[in-house]
Amino acid sequence: MNFVIVSGLSGSGKTMVLNTLEDHGYYCIDNLPIELLSQLYSTPSLQQQEKVAIGIDVRNSKMGLHDLPHNLKKIHQHGHEVDLIFLHAEQQILLKRYNETRRKHPLSNASRSLPEALELETKRMEEIRSLADLEIDTTYTNIYQLAGIIRQRVCSTNKLSLSLMFQSFGYKHGIPTATDFMFDVRCLPNPYWVNELRQYNGTEKPIIDWLGKHDEVKELQKDISQFLEKWIPSFLENQRSYLTISIGCTGGRHRSVYLCEQLTKHFNKDLAIDAIAFHRESH
Repeated sequence: MNFVIVSGLSGSGKTMVLNTLEDHGYYCIDNLPIELLSQLYSTPSLQQQEKVAIGIDVRNSKMGLHDLPHNLKKIHQHGHEVDLIFLHAEQQILLKRYNETRRKHPLSNASRSLPEALELETKRMEEIRSLADLEIDTTYTNIYQLAGIIRQRVCSTNKLSLSLMFQSFGYKHGIPTATDFMFDVRCLPNPYWVNELRQYNGTEKPIIDWLGKHDEVKELQKDISQFLEKWIPSFLENQRSYLTISIGCTGGRHRSVYLCEQLTKHFNKDLAIDAIAFHRESH
């Protein structure tokens, strides 16, 4: 049986992830008490299910959250696959989402404000976040983009391989928090300073042609590719299912986008590894 645990901060998109997984054939259970987690694989009504997704959040008891690693280990010992997905977003974004929906945070009450509830939740969920196989920062994504990421990274992934996501970003907008490797490409020639190119982005032909002519761009692309090709087998040996590689330039529209697109094509076509590109500033 293949288990996917969906956890994270309230307002970060857990319900959308569960809905997407359900649309792709997963039997979904939301807000399961963690004490029952290790009993699911022996539940008669679930034994015929190949794929099960479980939502776990801060509504569990403190003891239950603390015991999650032990319960995950028991599932592994019985020969089942388990992937833990953790979603989070910047606090001001979570506050904005709660204010827009007017929903009550599970930890807020008459004596605890919404910001205080979010801070408490973040602390309580730290241990679960440290166990995550895949972290997703939903600060810059809407519900449709999040659903697309789940479809591509979870629902379509060959479990015998690694799912790669090449994420472009702009340093002036802040560095991404959910990443495994980060490469700074601000040293490369910048098409932003060419007036006739400034309006385009790294997915469009004028930028592709211009950057593709520079030897240093080719060399850096080759170096990143060779580094990942060398170390991917080690991640597979350690049973990693997901890797996020973030590539940043100044604004996140030209150089980083171009390299993410080129690397995604290389790993998909030449190495037959599941890879997608996500352009944070374009979204």
